[in-house]
Amino acid sequence: MQACTYHIQALTALHIGTGRGVGVVDLPIARAKATNLPQIPGSAIKGVLRDEAAAQYNLNHSDIRTLFGPDSSDADSHAGALAFGDAHLLLLPVRSFAGTVAYATCPFILRRYARDLGLDLAIPNVREETAYLPQSSLLHVEGDKVALEDLDLNGVEDNTTTAWAQHLSQALYPDGTPQATEWRQSLTQRLIVLPDDIYSYLADTATEIRTRIRINRDTRIVQDGALWTEENLPAETVLWGIIGISDARNRDSNHKKAAELSVLLPEGEIALQLGGKHTVGRGFCRLLLAHPGTGENV
Repeated sequence: MQACTYHIQALTALHIGTGRGVGVVDLPIARAKATNLPQIPGSAIKGVLRDEAAAQYNLNHSDIRTLFGPDSSDADSHAGALAFGDAHLLLLPVRSFAGTVAYATCPFILRRYARDLGLDLAIPNVREETAYLPQSSLLHVEGDKVALEDLDLNGVEDNTTTAWAQHLSQALYPDGTPQATEWRQSLTQRLIVLPDDIYSYLADTATEIRTRIRINRDTRIVQDGALWTEENLPAETVLWGIIGISDARNRDSNHKKAAELSVLLPEGEIALQLGGKHTVGRGFCRLLLAHPGTGENV
């Protein structure tokens, strides 16, 4: 089996729901059971990418069946060659009193990310109540202080975080991206590595909560009982995941090896709409795939 990595960047608020919740928020987002960090189930990405492959990327019906599996009417005949892993939270945009917004991550997430991508980058050794920043950060409020949401932290600039900022900016804005230099600089100047416990707190409290209503079509006033809240990942959130590519599992003339199938994946930046609430503009995303074993965007 071969594997490629992917990054997803939300361009609008993103709602990957789990149905009606039992807490304060009526419609919460999907979260990992062990960490409670937001995630996107791989099945949600697979379904949307299958539709896009058929509509935009000129894959024939046989190749789509080989990659993604047969239609639901023939689902028992064979599995698809692609195995979509869940998308894990990488960068969470957080309100900052300097620089407008900070792109926050933590050592726990960077360690998992480095493992999945095979990176040889050191992990910042973040101390309690201290945030680590790249060189020339825009997030300093006064002296070495950083203010995120209602948190005041000490900010330390170091070379390790600078190296991470450079890697992530290159991964999200590869050569050929419009205004790539400006976007890379924006991310590099706003990256912040927080202690794990503070990051976990923000992942719980810094998501976007919207209150919505339903209008009665006849009376044009709010329908009785039609008031609810829904949770979203904010725009500019970044997630990553892995796609496994195996040899074709169907036993027809289209039986291809994993290397042959990997080149069928759509090239370049892919525009997708993920999750629910499509008609109110949720879920517009950028998807960037990387060649198996290279880390280079295709």
